[in-house]
Amino acid sequence: MSRPASRAKVSVRAIAALAFAAVVVVALDQGVKALVVANLPYGTVVPVLGNALQLLYVRNPGAAFSFAVNMTWVFSIVSTAVVVAIIVFARRIRSMWWALVLGMLLGGALGNLLDRLFREPGFGRGHVVDFISTPWMMPAIYNIADSFICISMVIFVLLVILGVNLDGTRALSAKQQRRADGSAASTAASDADVSRASRPLVDDPRAPRDGRDSLGHDAT
Repeated sequence: MSRPASRAKVSVRAIAALAFAAVVVVALDQGVKALVVANLPYGTVVPVLGNALQLLYVRNPGAAFSFAVNMTWVFSIVSTAVVVAIIVFARRIRSMWWALVLGMLLGGALGNLLDRLFREPGFGRGHVVDFISTPWMMPAIYNIADSFICISMVIFVLLVILGVNLDGTRALSAKQQRRADGSAASTAASDADVSRASRPLVDDPRAPRDGRDSLGHDAT
């Protein structure tokens, strides 16, 4: 009876961690975007660390990193689907790592979705505020939500490679699985030997019974 209660407690903690990560990412993304819109000149490069890091305020009607600029509605629908899928999927999470990863992904998706829903030129067609430029790494302009989406996907891949399941357990490698199968077979064989050893011997029908031989004659 204590095991289901423990699993339920872990599930609540994981969902709380997911929600916390998502709220932090959305708040950070929207707060910084508000500062950018209020203080940065549109389309003007502001060097921060030379060419390594620049601020360049632009409005992106497309996907992350300014891709597919003519498909705003499509990405609004895709982002909504991702948000709904993560929320529905959250109840299956037991691992804190998975909770944080999906929380960052949810926050990133929500951050850009809010732009698409409520910024100009209209609902579902809003342009996402981008402002981070790293020319040495990529030519695209991006934002904090995009960054957290990428970080979450990298950790996602690492968790899959390491075999971390949603419930926090670790998947066995092929070598470990063979070892476990061999141990199980050995245990089963040992149990069978013990069972045979403890089984009572079958009486020999030729053995004397009650003082008589196998032909029924008095042995005396």
